[in-house]
Amino acid sequence: MNLPLLDYAPSSQNQRVMGYEVPGDEQPRYFTTENALSPSEMDDLIQAAYRQIFHEQQMLQKNRQLGLESQLKSGNITVRDFIRGLVMSENFRVHNYEPNSNYRVVQLCIQRLLGRDIYSDREPLAWSIVLATQGLHGFVDALLESDEYLSTFGDHTVPYQRRRILPQRSQGDYPFARMPRYGADYLQKLEDLGHQFSATGTPGYRWSWQQPPYARSARVAGAAIAVFGSSFVGLLAIATVLSWFGVIHL
Repeated sequence: MNLPLLDYAPSSQNQRVMGYEVPGDEQPRYFTTENALSPSEMDDLIQAAYRQIFHEQQMLQKNRQLGLESQLKSGNITVRDFIRGLVMSENFRVHNYEPNSNYRVVQLCIQRLLGRDIYSDREPLAWSIVLATQGLHGFVDALLESDEYLSTFGDHTVPYQRRRILPQRSQGDYPFARMPRYGADYLQKLEDLGHQFSATGTPGYRWSWQQPPYARSARVAGAAIAVFGSSFVGLLAIATVLSWFGVIHL
């Protein structure tokens, strides 16, 4: 049995404020099939769709859905259907859905499909119930068929982050594309498995003898190897120069 969506009050965000600013470089670029597109323009639209759903971190060749691309180019499916196919793909499931909690998946999908951040803690709670009872397919269908999505993007426009910049503010909202695809809980799991993501962390060593301070024998051996290597390179360079002048023959 499908439970009804819980009520949540929208909060005041940029996309809910009427805008009168002059378009500039900071404004989002719109990709739509409402007008006839050239092959290169269609490729740009497809790339924008991949970037919106997978973000820059996952713009990989293996994430391409060639069948969906062909159907979109031939007009058999709409942009909204193409977006649905990307989110329903196995690659999105493996790299975004499975590593995260339901709350994090809800936040990611709202950012990437509706082009805004969550309103409050109650909104991810409401949608996580839909995700738990109807699965990823039912949750994504509910977002793509919502009045908010249809009135904002419709069937022909690639979703984008709405109104990230306001002219009266010195700094805009953080781009969704730069946010990590998984939460701190999954990051901790990766670190527990031995993965190190901190640039200031201590380097990992496979054997104990690799760790400083090094033994005297290791330092002597290293110095000998360095002296021998530099001497060999120097002699090789001298021999090469002499061979140029015909003094010796290599």
